[in-house]
Amino acid sequence: MAYLMSWLRGESVGKAVDKFVNLIKLSVGSDSVESIEAWQQSRHQSVGQYLHVTRMWPKREAEILNGGSIYWVIKGEVLARQRILGFDEKIGADGIRRCGIVLAPELIRVSPALRRPFQGWRYLDPADAPPDLRAGQEGDTALPSELNRALAEIGVI
Repeated sequence: MAYLMSWLRGESVGKAVDKFVNLIKLSVGSDSVESIEAWQQSRHQSVGQYLHVTRMWPKREAEILNGGSIYWVIKGEVLARQRILGFDEKIGADGIRRCGIVLAPELIRVSPALRRPFQGWRYLDPADAPPDLRAGQEGDTALPSELNRALAEIGVI
């Protein structure tokens, strides 16, 4: 299906891609990584896959599918990522075509990084992505979140 969608959009299909890019998205309404997991788990039971539906289809689809993840911003901090496995066309009840981002089930915690609000999703270069936390490192940050935010607000970090 992804091949067909690429062809329909006029993209060169089968073009070799040697780099990847990520997406970054606000998780509106989430209070924690656990709340994203719970929401996705309940949605998975009804839909049958881990899926995030968005209005826009990424133009850099091949680069994303070459190893990209979606980084989740929760309450102003990037806290987790999920590997992107594919894209599915979804037609809403309103008849509008949307992009279903197919996600791996596991959320990988990353080193917290502050991020200002934005709408939709954005591309995130791998060099700008926060590193993954090692096992057992969850909850460990150099500074408490509140102090980290306060310093960012006054431009110190």
